[in-house]
Amino acid sequence: MKTSSKGIALISFYEGCKLKAYLCPAGIWTIGFGHTGKDVWAGLEITHARALELLAIDLAQFEKDVLFLTKGKVLTQGEFDALVSFAYNVGSDIDTDKIAEGLGDSTLLVKFMAGDKAGAAQEFHKWNKAKGKVLAGLVNRREAEYRLFIS
Repeated sequence: MKTSSKGIALISFYEGCKLKAYLCPAGIWTIGFGHTGKDVWAGLEITHARALELLAIDLAQFEKDVLFLTKGKVLTQGEFDALVSFAYNVGSDIDTDKIAEGLGDSTLLVKFMAGDKAGAAQEFHKWNKAKGKVLAGLVNRREAEYRLFIS
């Protein structure tokens, strides 16, 4: 599966596009449409074209991660797009621990995999904090992801 134009629009809107590296509310160096990693540092500047390239690269990885984590389960386009957006924002959390640091160990994924789509949908709203503080932007993003998930 690939992220639809609705999913890409949601991610692009909530990530925004910054062509100069900045520290996000979680204290992570970020650039473009929410791109993070060792290739982002203080003072880095990129073009809009490069931001779009990074978005495409990041989307491809999160799409793969969501498909891996959902283990072949049939997803609607809305479910897939919402899960990709969620993972894009909080991380895929593909590791061996059971600490919910992102999608992989989240109750959202556990409920979804158990067939409790309604319960899974409600879990989006719980992921509204950065460094323990509720952020309006995350409240709004989680509501948008919830609506996309149930569409």
